[in-house]
Amino acid sequence: MKVKIFKIRINEEYLHKDQKMLDAFLESHEIVKVETAFINDENYWSVVLYFEELKMVKDVVKESKRTKYSAEDDILTSDETAILEALKYWRSEKAKEQNLPTYFIATNKELMSVAKYKPAKKEELLDIKGFGKHKIENYGEEILELLETI
Repeated sequence: MKVKIFKIRINEEYLHKDQKMLDAFLESHEIVKVETAFINDENYWSVVLYFEELKMVKDVVKESKRTKYSAEDDILTSDETAILEALKYWRSEKAKEQNLPTYFIATNKELMSVAKYKPAKKEELLDIKGFGKHKIENYGEEILELLETI
């Protein structure tokens, strides 16, 4: 088992870059354990990942190369708003359970896109901007189950 430490700075100037670097690492490694801590003095998240090199698995979701769907400034219907609120609640609970910031699970824009697009299969989640292999493998089933219940 190997260990890698990431510094996710909260400052808008660095946040996207730091998060993108973490996402790229997560997609190419098999994570065994995660530890996080917020460093108040310097205002950043410390993320410690214990990992194995990613092994090729047949059931792994393949990354899509086509343009992905994103609900930019779309207006949500009342049904879509209900879906979005349920997704936000699920994300909040999942973040507490995993001791992660909510945006590590999914951003508001990603959840809004799910509410608009209403995917029915894991492969359809790939069509949504922000959903890659890692996010789908970790949260795809739960998101699809939640969509079926609403």
